[in-house]
Amino acid sequence: MKQKKSEELNILKIKKFSSQINGDKVELTEIKGIGKRLAKKIIENFGNEEQLLKAIHNYQINRIAQIEGVSQRMATDIVNHVLGNPAEEFLKTERSHKIYEDIIQRILEYSNTEYGKNRILLINPTKDKEKIQETLVFVMKAKEMVSTLPVNDVINLLKKIGPAKKDRPKYDSSKAVLVESVGDYNSTMDMNLNEYCPIITSEELETIENYEFIVYIYGEGKIELSDSFNIVMVKNDAQEFEIVPEVVLSYFYDNHDLLNNILTLKEILGRDSVLPEVMDILDSLKLYSVDEAVFDDVVEAAKHKADEKLRQNIKKVDLKGEEVLKILNEDMPDKIQKIFDDAINDAKEKIKEKTGYSFDPFIQKYPIEIDQQELGRIKKLKAAEMHINAFEKKVEAASRLSELKSAVEYEIGEILDFDYEFALGCFAHYYDLNQPEIKDGPEDGFYFKDAIHLNLALKPNEEVQKIEYILRKPENVVLLTGANSGGKTTLIETMAQISIMTQMGLPVCAQEAEVKIVEEIYLFSQKRTLDAGAFESFLRTFIPIVTEKPNKLVLLDELEAITELEAASKIISSFIDFMKDSDSYAVIVTHMAPDILKYVDVRVDGIEAEGLDENYNLIVNRTPKMNYLAKSTPELILRMIYEKSDGKLREIYGKILDKF
Repeated sequence: MKQKKSEELNILKIKKFSSQINGDKVELTEIKGIGKRLAKKIIENFGNEEQLLKAIHNYQINRIAQIEGVSQRMATDIVNHVLGNPAEEFLKTERSHKIYEDIIQRILEYSNTEYGKNRILLINPTKDKEKIQETLVFVMKAKEMVSTLPVNDVINLLKKIGPAKKDRPKYDSSKAVLVESVGDYNSTMDMNLNEYCPIITSEELETIENYEFIVYIYGEGKIELSDSFNIVMVKNDAQEFEIVPEVVLSYFYDNHDLLNNILTLKEILGRDSVLPEVMDILDSLKLYSVDEAVFDDVVEAAKHKADEKLRQNIKKVDLKGEEVLKILNEDMPDKIQKIFDDAINDAKEKIKEKTGYSFDPFIQKYPIEIDQQELGRIKKLKAAEMHINAFEKKVEAASRLSELKSAVEYEIGEILDFDYEFALGCFAHYYDLNQPEIKDGPEDGFYFKDAIHLNLALKPNEEVQKIEYILRKPENVVLLTGANSGGKTTLIETMAQISIMTQMGLPVCAQEAEVKIVEEIYLFSQKRTLDAGAFESFLRTFIPIVTEKPNKLVLLDELEAITELEAASKIISSFIDFMKDSDSYAVIVTHMAPDILKYVDVRVDGIEAEGLDENYNLIVNRTPKMNYLAKSTPELILRMIYEKSDGKLREIYGKILDKF
């Protein structure tokens, strides 16, 4: 499972799709697996390129995937190819990208269909405020909806739902289409009816008995078939489904279970559907199926019952001498004949009751014998009648179902879209996400109250300490100081999550949040000492941030592990100077605040440990104190380790503590 989800997320990393709309051109052939013929087929399916683009901008992946030869993954690639992937322009560091991927991963866990997963993988951050607001409203409605649903029942149904099968009817050599002219032959071939059954002429028809059923396409009715009982006549201007109704029906047969599950789900959701009519039509066709084994089973059962009746009744017969002589002379006494007549007549009634047809397949003997020749004749006759009845019913059903097919396909797409909606709703519901307020004024920035990291959101509330924080102009750059293991890294990751989720159009893991829309987000972490080569690489990545125009959110996590403390202080203070005079925002986690303050005036916030609890865990108020230089907590951490150790280690930690 983990490997599969990892593969899904790696799609995000494979390549950056750039828009391929040149004027009114969509270069589909640049997508792997799409040649000129398929590209033309895709465009023609929508009518023209403009309509295809409209569908792409509306994320109609399922509609694209309905085209023969186009898979779900290919449909997703088409959408990404045309729209591009704005995540690459927004997420500027590996860690910010990982946070985005983690958000996607969490949503994917609530998706139940391949379509839903593909659609989720298309969720990208944007700077378009109107689009963000629109998506937020959509997700919040989905959250409210999920709270009213029997979630487990919905999940179980969604797991059984996917794109409709598009298989053609299987070839059936037991049936044939009979034509009387070259024109009719060519017409049936143009309709590809030869893919479903043989197309024959009168010259090729050696005997009608070669086929169980024949559809005779006539213009003038020139072929003499007066003594045939397994033929139905269809005018030569008939539609495809009037000749081979399976060209329509096979779609509904193959997707019966899918449609039934969709109907059940739509009933749960209280949504209108054409599927009750569809299912009624399909169920009615079962009554017209041809099963010759029914005759064999019914006749055999009637025979056994008649034999038993004969045995029981003959035991009660008292024969006189002349009656015995009649039997010896192969003549049946009246009283014995009556017993046979009663038993066979009862058996015939049972057969009629079970099959709907009246016939006598018995030879009068004891035990009674079945007249296989008569049974075979009746089976062929009645099977032919049933074929004709079934054909007429199928044509009627195909006519109506062909009218309903577009509505059915729409409902399949609707439920696949619902899985996407449901996944987002579950994510927002179970993580208790709330709609942020989007800010875009010059003095606006970032604020959140009762916020928690997504890693902590599903834990019981009593185990989680929620945080409050603010970053606004003119104090758009802040140093964050304080306790080791006090939550500084968690705080800036939470801030990154809130910013990224907001620009993805998602509610956030905070009771209240105000979020400034930015063009780029950077999240740096460098907790190892940089050698000269790594230091140069770091500078080439880090410093250009301040020279680029786009407003951005920069989160720096303990970058002081450079070659020496003074150099680190000078570099960070210079960075702060540039950032303060820009439209960007930055939070810098550091233990070097006193050294940095020698070179620049900047707000300092602090998270400070207050002691150890009864279990020797740090007591920390994880909401930073503003304008407060918090101290690190090496002594408290050392004491915590000391109290939780024993033996020789405890003794060593105790000696170290004595030096504090």
